[in-house]
This record gives sequence, C-alpha cells and structure tokens, in this order.
Amino acid sequence: MNTEQIIEKTEAYLKEKFAGEPTGHDWHHIDRVRRTARLLALEEGADAQIVELGALLHDIDDWKFNGGDVNAGPKAAEEWILSIGGSKALAMTISKLVAEVTFKGAGVDTSTSTLEAAVVQDADRLDALGAIGIARAFAYGGNRSRELWDPTEEYELHNSFDAYKSNTSSTIAHFYEKLLLLKDRMQTQAGKELAAERHAFMETYLDQFKKEWWGDNLD
Repeated sequence: MNTEQIIEKTEAYLKEKFAGEPTGHDWHHIDRVRRTARLLALEEGADAQIVELGALLHDIDDWKFNGGDVNAGPKAAEEWILSIGGSKALAMTISKLVAEVTFKGAGVDTSTSTLEAAVVQDADRLDALGAIGIARAFAYGGNRSRELWDPTEEYELHNSFDAYKSNTSSTIAHFYEKLLLLKDRMQTQAGKELAAERHAFMETYLDQFKKEWWGDNLD
C-alpha cells in the first residue's frame, strides 16, 4: 500500500474515531492541523506526505486522555500504519514525529529532529492560538471542570513534563502557562508569521476579558 492510500484510510478512520469529540481535539482540529501543515510544508520544502500523515495522526491517542501516558500516541500511530499495510520504516518515522509534537511545559525543550516534525508541531500549535485557540482552551477547560479564572492564582512556568501534566490551574492561567508562549517557540519561518497575528488577537481578548471581569468597561 502506498503512502497516498495510507493517508486516505487514515483520514476515514480518524473522521469516525473523533466525531463529536467535545474537548477541541476533534476531527475538525485534526483537519485544520493537516491543512495548515500542508501549507507550511510547501513554504518550508518539507516532505508533503510525511507531514500530512503525521498531522493526521498527531492526536491519535493524546496523553491527556490516556492517563498521562506520553507513549500512547506514538505507539498507536505506529500500530495503525502497520495494521493497514504500511512499512515498518514509515510507521517508525511517523511514530517518532508524533512523539516530538507534544508541548511538555514552558521550561521543557521540545525541539524536533526533522523538518517534517517541526512543520507538524508548528501547525498544531497554531491551532492553539487565535480565535480557534481561545475556543478550544475553554472547551477543554470546561470538560476538565476547570475554573474560568482565579485572579489570586500564581502562574507557573513548568520545568518538567510531570509538573505540566499534573497542572490543574484555570483556563486563563493556561494562556500564560502555554498559549502565549507558543509564538516564540515556532520553528518555521512560515509558522512564525502566522503565529504573530493570532498571538496579538489573544492578547486583545485577555485585555477585554479582564476589563469585563472587573467591570472596568461600565459607565
């Protein structure tokens, strides 16, 4: 089975697997990441098929929904590709890519070993920014019963993946502990350019959120 056929089967499988997923990690997220990754791949000269397959499978078994097991996603990606007739080499390439996409905390290095992994990582992080990123943050926070905001809480720039995984802070805290950091962690030039506008929109949103929270916008 060639890579194009594997991509087609993978798309059909993930559409069904993630239909109706309520946390912002649904099929539509996967498809947006795939489309953005294809754009970045074209701009950066990355292998388009590896990028597309990696983008499709980047959230196949996210650690957040697998008891914190960071190996669940890479393992599932490898097993899926092998199960539909993909080569061991392709399965291992995609598995490694999936392992390198994950954000692991503000103080944790998540640089990638290939251009293709950098492209998919940037595409995934772009979907955590801007209007879509804001919507996804609150969808996930609500699903996890997190407060909107606690003005008294202190934001933590986690220095280990374990600390980041155990974090239970509010959704607004998540902006300061992750989302607002992503612009400066983009690895591709095309990703950096797209991130700038979305980052600015989030800053505007947070300013407005706090004005309304404290009632400063009232006459």
